Amino acid sequence: MILPSQLFVAIAIIGGGVAGFGLFLLVMQFAPVSPALGPALRRLHPVPSEAPIQNTTTPAAAVTVKTRDNRWNIALPQADLDILGRTGDKHIFDVVVSALVSMVIPPSLTIVAAVAGYPLPVTVPVAATLVVALLVGWLVHQSMRSRAKAARAEFVRALCTYSALTAHQVRSGHGAVEAMERAASVCQGWPYARLRHALLTAQLQMSAPWEELRKLSHSIGVVELATFADIMHSAGTDGAQVYSTLRAHASSLRDQIRVRSLEVTKTSSSKLDIPSTLLVIVLLVLIGYPLMSSIFENKR
Repeated sequence: MILPSQLFVAIAIIGGGVAGFGLFLLVMQFAPVSPALGPALRRLHPVPSEAPIQNTTTPAAAVTVKTRDNRWNIALPQADLDILGRTGDKHIFDVVVSALVSMVIPPSLTIVAAVAGYPLPVTVPVAATLVVALLVGWLVHQSMRSRAKAARAEFVRALCTYSALTAHQVRSGHGAVEAMERAASVCQGWPYARLRHALLTAQLQMSAPWEELRKLSHSIGVVELATFADIMHSAGTDGAQVYSTLRAHASSLRDQIRVRSLEVTKTSSSKLDIPSTLLVIVLLVLIGYPLMSSIFENKR
């Protein structure tokens, strides 16, 4: 017979092991790591491409990331990783570690069930471990895709403000390049930091800033940034008056953000209809069952 004290000791040991492993992973997240020199050097010395960068509506273009032993090729959404500032190796590491940590849960529950006197066949924990690991890895990947989508929407909102500020700088008499630099310097947030980094890269490489903005647009999958770069290109090369064009672009972005917000609101409202409908059905069953039961009893 299994004593309650033994059951509590087993649960405490398993819980302590899982908590200790979680603390170890938490400490490793804050441990200093060596910077990734490869992406930094590629940003400072990009390879010039002969073909022009085309706008695309698919923000998550798949690329192939090779492991260190060059034996596995894994396709990852590079645009989503770039907008989050993550590398493919780091994302794969997070997915694998999350899957491995989740594999501890089914064996732990199996040990608890065995200690409690309910042993399970070996195939049950093995199958549950594989299913949980695959599910957790898929959830981590989807979480990255969702955060990238939210970051892309935040970048579009920041670009709306940036377009309006650049238009005011152009109207004040500044040139196209100076207007973009001054507008980016007065704003705070990671989208403006990415814009300032692109402008600084163009300045150090002595290239046109709108070309760097086009590369950034292609890298993070924000098509609206390429449109802004085309507008400033016409101002920098042809000397066109772009104040009204920038204001129209900012207004178009505001309308786009408003439409997306309405779509999200409608989707959330439609999701709320499901639990309310189920609640009404439950109430009807609770009210109707005693009534129908009494009717059938009276007939008898």
